Amino acid sequence: MTTAQHRPDTRGSAEPILRERSAEIAAEARVIALGGGRVAIERQHEKGRKTARERIAALLDPGASFLELGLWAAHGMYTEWGGAPSAGVVTGLGVVSGRRVMIVANDATVKAGAFFPMTIKKVLRAQEIAGQNHLPLIYLVDSSGVFLPMQDEVFPDVDDFGRIFRNNAVLSAQGIPQIAAIMGNCVAGGAYLPVLCDTVLMTEGSGLYLAGPALVKAAIGQDVSHEDLGGAHMHAAISGTIDYREPDDESCLERIRRLVALLPPDPPRSSSEIDPPARPADDLYEIVKTDPSAQYDVRDLLAALLDGGRFDEYRAEFGQAIGCGFGHLGGIAIGIVANQRLRMKPARGGPFQFGGVIYSDSADKAARFVLECNQTRVPLLFLQDVNGFDVGRDAERSGIIRSGAKLVNAVSNSVVPKITLLLGHSFGAGHYALCGRAFDPRFLFAWPGARYAVMGGNQAAKTMLDVNLATLTRQGKTIDPAEMDAMASELRARYDRETDIRYAAARGWVDAILDPAETRDVLIAAFDIVTRTREVSGIPLGVFQV
Repeated sequence: MTTAQHRPDTRGSAEPILRERSAEIAAEARVIALGGGRVAIERQHEKGRKTARERIAALLDPGASFLELGLWAAHGMYTEWGGAPSAGVVTGLGVVSGRRVMIVANDATVKAGAFFPMTIKKVLRAQEIAGQNHLPLIYLVDSSGVFLPMQDEVFPDVDDFGRIFRNNAVLSAQGIPQIAAIMGNCVAGGAYLPVLCDTVLMTEGSGLYLAGPALVKAAIGQDVSHEDLGGAHMHAAISGTIDYREPDDESCLERIRRLVALLPPDPPRSSSEIDPPARPADDLYEIVKTDPSAQYDVRDLLAALLDGGRFDEYRAEFGQAIGCGFGHLGGIAIGIVANQRLRMKPARGGPFQFGGVIYSDSADKAARFVLECNQTRVPLLFLQDVNGFDVGRDAERSGIIRSGAKLVNAVSNSVVPKITLLLGHSFGAGHYALCGRAFDPRFLFAWPGARYAVMGGNQAAKTMLDVNLATLTRQGKTIDPAEMDAMASELRARYDRETDIRYAAARGWVDAILDPAETRDVLIAAFDIVTRTREVSGIPLGVFQV
């Protein structure tokens, strides 16, 4: 592994914080995975139906893992309606009949599987990932449709309910297989989702209709039973809407497995022997520091992630605030762009450069490296622990804005697959330049200690406090010290809450919060997915700032 000269020793300053936060996140995730709770699960079982996660477990190949995406969706949201754990839908990646697939399963234990705004956002994200990576989509449908009290937030806009159906049609036209199984309710506009798929299955006792019996009675005065209106036999024998009628969940899931087995097989994986990392995964809890002022060497982290711990560092002695280089994950060649968290003295002279800050030289190097990866068709991994760009008179004279724009341009127009992992801080324009959500990473993961905001909580709280005090002063009001302290505490608490990674994951800004020890396995699975098809095209740059 290439190292720079004068590398400081960062050992002996281990923090227990990351390990504790990981345990806290894991415990909370287990509660979320219960969906609507044990009573609601029992109600689903009484109907002879499995829960969403039970269906997924039965569908997957024996021993296959399931990479759940969006587990934290809607966390802490919709409290006035009793909450919606995981937004009432389970999405993720797994292997069925030897094929990697995207699975979308409504959770009927959460408000009968109704669609909240975050439910829609989560399903759209699953469709986006499937489309980008040419993954077959399997929908396990069990939903009462739109959550009516919030209909104004889920119905009309470009990224609302209708976009799901539009995507069904577009994905089908692109040749991406979609299989839908109606395994409970499928009501109103939601009925279009399965019928717009390539293959439709339905279990006995399920219902598929634009309007249920009660609404039909109210609208046109017609008395009709659930089965006669939209039961599995009616749609199999009379309307001709479904392709397969199944007696129960078990037979339906087994039929899906046989249908998936008809699809073209996945490209074979590398059979060459893969060296384990040079350091154990457990070291990651202590390598990465959550204290914003603490130092650590990102190369120590890479030694615990990459095959054999080998990292061929690019321009190792220049622009050291960002580390760039090549390595392998599970035998897959990748390029890495990572914040360095050490304080360093530039070889050209000048003041120290601080870890987590992007300087002109490091931005130039990273932009050049991104182009190099596009030239050689190597996918990119961005590791973020960034406080932002360098500021001040010297920074502006160095052309920091121009260099930052160059990096943003290169990342924006990059055509190779990109995956982003938030290790610690992800603040301001640094988040953008290192492939934040708006820059189309195929996946965006985060560690439990990550923070996500325009600026750090303390800085933001102080800025807002100054603004509020100036406003009150202009209004002729005076604030005593006790009121000022209370205002400051309230602002800090707000920003602490809003920069917590769970807040970001609840809103779909993060695909999954990863336990550090599981990071290598997840990244290998993710890169395996994004590199399963390679589309060769040139990188268009437009006007490049020099």
